[in-house]
Amino acid sequence: MSSMSVALPLSSREDEPFVDARISAGDGDALAIGMEEGTRTSTSSSWNSRKKNSRLKCFGVDLSPDNVAVAMVYFVQGVLGLAKLAVSFYLKDDLHLDPAETAVITGFSALPWLVKPLYGFISDSIPLFGYRRRSYLVLSGLLGALSWILMATFVDGKYGAAFCILLSSFSVAFSDVVVDSMVVERARGESQSVSGSLQSLCWGSSAFGGIVSSYFSGSLVEAYGVRFVFGVTALLPLITSAVAVLVKEQRVLGPARVSNVLFGNSNFLESSKENIIQLWTAFRQPHVFLPTVFIFLWQATPHSDSAMFFFTTNKLGFTPEFLGRVKLVTSVASLVGVGLYNGFLKYVPLRKIFLVTTIAGSVLGMTQVFLVTGLNRQFGISDEWFAVGDSLILTVLSQASFMPVLVLAAKLCPEGMEATLFATLMSISNGGSVLGGLIGAGLTKVFGVTRDKFDNLAALIILCNLTSLLPLPLLRLLPRDDSDTAPKVKM
Repeated sequence: MSSMSVALPLSSREDEPFVDARISAGDGDALAIGMEEGTRTSTSSSWNSRKKNSRLKCFGVDLSPDNVAVAMVYFVQGVLGLAKLAVSFYLKDDLHLDPAETAVITGFSALPWLVKPLYGFISDSIPLFGYRRRSYLVLSGLLGALSWILMATFVDGKYGAAFCILLSSFSVAFSDVVVDSMVVERARGESQSVSGSLQSLCWGSSAFGGIVSSYFSGSLVEAYGVRFVFGVTALLPLITSAVAVLVKEQRVLGPARVSNVLFGNSNFLESSKENIIQLWTAFRQPHVFLPTVFIFLWQATPHSDSAMFFFTTNKLGFTPEFLGRVKLVTSVASLVGVGLYNGFLKYVPLRKIFLVTTIAGSVLGMTQVFLVTGLNRQFGISDEWFAVGDSLILTVLSQASFMPVLVLAAKLCPEGMEATLFATLMSISNGGSVLGGLIGAGLTKVFGVTRDKFDNLAALIILCNLTSLLPLPLLRLLPRDDSDTAPKVKM
């Protein structure tokens, strides 16, 4: 259960026991893309040829080797939730941080998601060992494993913990850039429903990963402690390294390209300058810029997730095992939300989806006040059952409301700039999410909510949910009917 301001960070907020309607993201993400036109063309043509022969499908998408790699990377993003509950307890109990400090660390952990276009640029411009995709997937997995090994062994302070969490976030963001390039390439020129199916495969895989890890995330913390959980989690990013072999990619001559970067080749610099100019030309088009403003503001509304985590554990006495069960429920609910969108909402105009889910999210988010004030017990509902039911409803709604953000961003991208512009739009969206988290941390401090003082928590929850309604007057900035009708920029 968390504040239900309907916006979504692309880095999933599974580190909190009650999922914010932003979904983070994960958190939380997630999505970004590469940039190279040549790689895009060869990948798209190989996809089309395999598409005809493939019979096995998921969410209406053929499970080609490339798509399996994409799904597995998203699965890893979901299954990494195994450590997120352990991180929350580690910051609270081992490092003795207060809710505001925890919110700041959580917010800054999303910083690597703000520069995803840079990762695409690096991946496309500097091939490692002759590959632009495979090598970076392997490297991302190794960095992720390293971050959790450090958490399991050497880290004993808040700055070390912040660094390792940041490194883990960086590894996930970089791998996200690599695999999502293929998603956006295939979404180009397709209808909103087909684009929605591709996004459903990605986020459905992430939700399934969350289901796999969610229950054990709490029981392992309670039985073996946070360090043990960090050690187990270190094995999971290696899956990303392993699935790199499934990516169909032609080997390129890397040394020449690396020399161009390191020694300032004029052709390379001129090409880079041209790419930046093209990106700015596309971004400043009203049909791209105005919806981006809406998405940023929609994400930037504050939330009270960290404060609620401290309240439910320190005041209500929720155990790690119980919170793991809540995470299991919310992971299943997230998958239901993906199915709800894929089955019924992908044909609904985007403006209507944003309007309904934002209002419903704000109203339902107010139910947290019941838990804080104990009003639920007056109706004969225990805190545990109320928490589970509230989290279930909020998560289904929040996941269904986030899918249109991805579809809108993909469909706004003009031909020739899909990868770069999509990564830029997602970075801006993540920037709004980080800003919302930092505002929430500031409000937590202003309202005087600490580790053991929750007198003003109800007021904080009400304010956060009301602010989620502020972007609604800007709905007119979105495409009128659906994203298929958006004009294309000629590059």
